[in-house]
Amino acid sequence: MTATSSVHGSDLLRLVGVETRVPLVTGEERRYVNLDFAASAPALERVHDAVEELLGWYSSVHRGAGFKSRVATTAYEGARESIRRFVNARDDDAVIITRNTTDSINLLAGTLPAGTHVVCFAGEHHANLLPWKRIGVRYLPVPETPAEMLSILEETLRGLPRCEDPHLVAVTGASNVTGEIWPVPDIARIAHENGARLLVDAAQLAPHAPIDMAGDGIDFLALSGHKLYAPYGAGALIGERDWLSAGDPFLRGGGAVKLVTVDETLWADLPDRQEAGSPNVVGAVALGVACDTLAEAGMARVAEEERALLDHARRRLDAIDGFEAYRVWPADHPRVGLCTFNLHGVQYDLLAAALSAEHGIGIRHGCFCAHPLMMRLLRVDDAEAHRLVEETRAGHHERLPGAARMSLGLGSTREDVDALADALAQLAADGPRWTYMVNADTDEYEPDPDPRPLPRLRMRLVDHPHGHGESA
Repeated sequence: MTATSSVHGSDLLRLVGVETRVPLVTGEERRYVNLDFAASAPALERVHDAVEELLGWYSSVHRGAGFKSRVATTAYEGARESIRRFVNARDDDAVIITRNTTDSINLLAGTLPAGTHVVCFAGEHHANLLPWKRIGVRYLPVPETPAEMLSILEETLRGLPRCEDPHLVAVTGASNVTGEIWPVPDIARIAHENGARLLVDAAQLAPHAPIDMAGDGIDFLALSGHKLYAPYGAGALIGERDWLSAGDPFLRGGGAVKLVTVDETLWADLPDRQEAGSPNVVGAVALGVACDTLAEAGMARVAEEERALLDHARRRLDAIDGFEAYRVWPADHPRVGLCTFNLHGVQYDLLAAALSAEHGIGIRHGCFCAHPLMMRLLRVDDAEAHRLVEETRAGHHERLPGAARMSLGLGSTREDVDALADALAQLAADGPRWTYMVNADTDEYEPDPDPRPLPRLRMRLVDHPHGHGESA
């Protein structure tokens, strides 16, 4: 990926902060090795520059008479069209600007027709697992193979009531834990043959592979800017208008209405109907520019180069003593560039702390907002899961089972992967070289002492306990 012919190494896809140096506990400095793209990706320089340009023209959108309002409105609506093109949505699909994937899926869940039967799998990210609980959902077990998944889904849909009640299948595009890419066209075919619509959580898929909503038969799709090299607080829900137009909006407020009296409210048409309040113009434009930039680079080429780097990573990492990678489906199944693992003899949070403190490498650790899937991968039985629930309910700081995860992105190189492999080999052989203690507030390992100074930034910095999850 460092070759001049690589799209990843081009100026087009250059990222902000790629040369940032970070302190180590030893007093040295190193270039930060970012292997945590799956949680949140840095901004493309093109996105950063577009935001800087927009700020000079920033103003209210849609009803402002001033010239800046006109410019801001056209930029906001242009972003909507850029998102539509990036995922090849149908011309009549609604493109609703949201905060992120979680917001998008909750919006859809809040607007489903009464009586909708929702079907999803237990291995989903919490963003596509929890919103359906208040509606009524059938959770299917984590499937052992893609073929088993399709078979279980078809059997389940055929068993749903044959009535006028609508059905929705909600699945991930790519797992944020295993990286496995789900066979979306096959899922869409089975859903449609059985009278159901399909929602795809594309938070992890969109930054790594082409998406074709129209061609693959995706009815609804959710994505996040902070995964897509536009971390400015915007995401999108794209999909069919009828469900999103029925009933009251998910959020009620200014901008979502045509006329209001104390007795009546006439709601606006889409997309305004589902975008109450002042929109995040900056975030929307950032997301639109990211979509245009990635489309210009070619997502098929991005995916091809990432596959080659992931293959290199798997060869290096699998050769380390005590390294255990987690997967559900066969090892040759297509996946995006991430790997979740444990290293025998080193606790997952101690491993992450040592990689950061001693090697300047950033990864993710914990349960990745996918607790049921992690319980299955870590072979936590029902009795132990019940004990963890009861201990947590009682207010105890229960130490959860977990793992570490490295994830690749546009800025990743073979050198980054080799740095991780070398550091893991050293940790496997010798253990951490610094001293660490478990923080009483987080129950996670931290360097003790930690002499690394925070950078001097023009903003207030307040340290606080770290959580176990990641947002979508």
